[in-house]
Formats: sequence, C-alpha cells, structure tokens
Amino acid sequence: MKFFSVEPEIAGWGENTVYSRLVGKRVVHKLHCEFDQWLGDQMVESRACFIVTTRLARDIEQARLTGASFDAVEVTTSDMFHELYPNRPLPRFVWLKVTGRAKRHDFGVAPNLLLVVSERAHDVLKRVGVMDAATFTPLEG
Repeated sequence: MKFFSVEPEIAGWGENTVYSRLVGKRVVHKLHCEFDQWLGDQMVESRACFIVTTRLARDIEQARLTGASFDAVEVTTSDMFHELYPNRPLPRFVWLKVTGRAKRHDFGVAPNLLLVVSERAHDVLKRVGVMDAATFTPLEG
C-alpha cells in the first residue's frame, strides 16, 4: 500500500487550548483553533493537531478508514480573518484525533510529527477537498 505525508493549511493555536507535557510529549486535552485566514480546505493543522470539517469526518467514517477518531474542537476567527473575509462563514469542524500508526493504519503521525495517510485516505481527502492548500508527498517503502 502507498502512503503519503500530508502538510495541511495552518490554523492558529487558540488561547483556550489545554495541554500537558509528559516525557517530552505534548498531550492536548482541549483544542482551540483560531483562524486568521482560510483557503477553503476541509482539513487544517494547528501544531500537530488536525481538524476536519464535519463533512470530511463523515466521509472518513463511511470509508471505514483506520487510525482516526473525532472529538469536539473550539473554533474562532480573529479580527484579521474578519478583515480578509467580512462575509465568509467557516464550516463546522471537529478534531481529528490520530490514533493509528504511520504506514500501518490509514492515519498515523510520523516521529517528525507529520501526518501520514494511506492511499485510501489520500483518495478520500482528495475527493472531499483537501488539495488546494495541503501538500501531499509520497513516502518511500
């Protein structure tokens, strides 16, 4: 099976994010993403945390992709966002919690904190709309 690293569009880490550090690893308990801009992709990243639209979450579940679960996320927009997009609403987002292992499940996180997806996941992401701002790189081996 082929795998790809994914670098989605970036959203800011909001001040209401709650996390702790355990043995050099950050554990996020509550995720808050604040948007300064949005190019329209259905997936964005905030410091190695990923959020997806409810539409994409539904498609991931329907495709029975492995290595992902979903949770609530707080999403806000900054003053800059309102200046850039005065009449642009954001879709509803959920937190994509990556629970799988890279190159073993459909969703995993590599040691360098890049998101790794299988070809099956790549196809779902591409179909739903995660290609405009995201970078996909095929992985060797």
